[in-house]
Amino acid sequence: MEIGVFGIATDETLRPDEMARLVEDAGFDAMAFGEHTHIPVDSDSQYPLGEMPREYKRTFDLFVAMHSALMATTRLRVESSIIQIAQRDPIMTAKQAASVDFLSGGRLELIVGHGWNLAEIRNHGVDPAQRYDVVRERMLAMREIWRNDAAEFHGTHVNFGPIHSWPKPARPSGVPLVLAGNARGAERRALEYGDGWALISGPGVAARVASFTTANPGVRVHVAGVATEPAAIEEYARAGAARVALGLGAAKRGEAEAILEEIRRAVDVALG
Repeated sequence: MEIGVFGIATDETLRPDEMARLVEDAGFDAMAFGEHTHIPVDSDSQYPLGEMPREYKRTFDLFVAMHSALMATTRLRVESSIIQIAQRDPIMTAKQAASVDFLSGGRLELIVGHGWNLAEIRNHGVDPAQRYDVVRERMLAMREIWRNDAAEFHGTHVNFGPIHSWPKPARPSGVPLVLAGNARGAERRALEYGDGWALISGPGVAARVASFTTANPGVRVHVAGVATEPAAIEEYARAGAARVALGLGAAKRGEAEAILEEIRRAVDVALG
């Protein structure tokens, strides 16, 4: 099982390239960065844990952060966790992802979410009630752009083509688009149009992962938000998760090293 670390890079924390170098030097497999294009002032009430964390309002542009991390490392895989596809133009996003993947030699992965901040989604001109269909079409359209010299897509929410768009990703199959979600039906959607399934750790999640991996061998499952405890890491390894991500958070200079050491100790105990 691969071990990843989730960080939140802002103008007040370690830079994304600094975070990534520390994570790679500590021997981990992957680094993840999240995305909010903005935070509407009145959206605290939507955050499930109370007041919106300060760092959510200050994150770097996702592709700038991921590219910075990839260029500062040599083997680390860098992923979004998550990318807000409902808020993004699919043609531009396909171009950005292909460019970053090409320049990094195929080390980019995108974990795709549907979005929980409904006001943020509305500000991008998308009806939140339609976001599942919007995300599905944009994912499918991006793959068409990556895999075809003259790409086209004709759907309800995305309509274009034929178009040319280069560079193509480093991998012929394109950048992996792993579909995220803990809600009912997430497994079905991941199998239908995802390159795997990602979800957030919580009660009952390990059992869902075990059931899914048993029924769908070879389909990758990523679990984020795993506790820095050997027992939690062991549980997901037994369940068949391909990768777990533990939290570095919005670490400042001088804080990250101790957090990574704690994660390293827990992983070594859990996995030997």
